Amino acid sequence: MIGPVYVITDPDAPLSVMDQARAAARGGASAVQLRDKTATDADMVAMARALMAALRPRGVKLIVNDRLEVALAAGADGLHIGQGDGDPAEIRTRLGPDRLLGVSIEAAGQCAAIPPGVDYIGAGPVRATATKPDHAPPIGFDGLAEIVARSPVPTIAIGGLGPGDAPALRRAGAAGIAVVSAVVRAPDPEAATRALVDEWRTT
Repeated sequence: MIGPVYVITDPDAPLSVMDQARAAARGGASAVQLRDKTATDADMVAMARALMAALRPRGVKLIVNDRLEVALAAGADGLHIGQGDGDPAEIRTRLGPDRLLGVSIEAAGQCAAIPPGVDYIGAGPVRATATKPDHAPPIGFDGLAEIVARSPVPTIAIGGLGPGDAPALRRAGAAGIAVVSAVVRAPDPEAATRALVDEWRTT
């Protein structure tokens, strides 16, 4: 499992992607997702390989966002796809059995289409978030609980989340929290990650 704290990189944040990932790992994140909508595949593969070298010694998993070929070429620990990024069953076949596969879920009705081979879902956005301006309507904590109840696999909550949200997320049944700005744009990303991890463990 990749919870409870899952940090997603942002190429536009003040720190470099490598520094974001290292800080998250030092702070206790269990997974880091490499997300960059504009970089070339070649640049993504190079970055993913560098991140793997930094994260693996700490036992932190590297998940690549959207790009199957990058995940395969870099030997990443997994891939996360959105609703429009291909057939999860076919992608699972390409990934093989040993890598993680996550799928974004924006509404409870989408849970019925989660095929065998998906390891976790990213549910949200729980709240509106500026990190992804084209996001679906926020689902709130009640919507999150409904998705958790219908999902056959663990649910990682995402979207406008940060410190103080662990109690509500746990009540909704989430297995973890995924964040972008709450860590990578924090004054001290390592401390911000550690605070989220501690909050989850003590809630």
